[in-house]
Amino acid sequence: MINTAKILLVDDFEGWRRFAASMLRENLEWQIVGEAADGLEAIQKGEELRPDLIVLDIGMPKLNGMDAARKILKSSPDSKIIFVTQESSSEVVLAALSLGARGYVTKTMARSDLPAAVEAVLEGGWFVSSGLITGGSS
Repeated sequence: MINTAKILLVDDFEGWRRFAASMLRENLEWQIVGEAADGLEAIQKGEELRPDLIVLDIGMPKLNGMDAARKILKSSPDSKIIFVTQESSSEVVLAALSLGARGYVTKTMARSDLPAAVEAVLEGGWFVSSGLITGGSS
């Protein structure tokens, strides 16, 4: 029995949402159940749709992705969050993960990393695009 995962896409750029949706629809076990263009709409759709996973941008109008994620995780605690954004500083990545996100993908790596991130997070794991969190010796 296939258990279809419900995914909500949140980004203020419609072209990017279309790109992400077409890429994720290639996996028949994933269903795009909604889209939102800003943080406030993301909170509303998160409560309404109760998706298994929310793919969320950080830089958006009305309410940024970090603040939206905090509210979503309170109102829909079973929804997992993957940030997909242009922001690549390790401070932002760590802040995103510490507030409860399960994944972090840079938009430049989305074609290869987003499907892998969705799969890892839906299976209960974590995913961060390579090279984002550096520390220790190299």
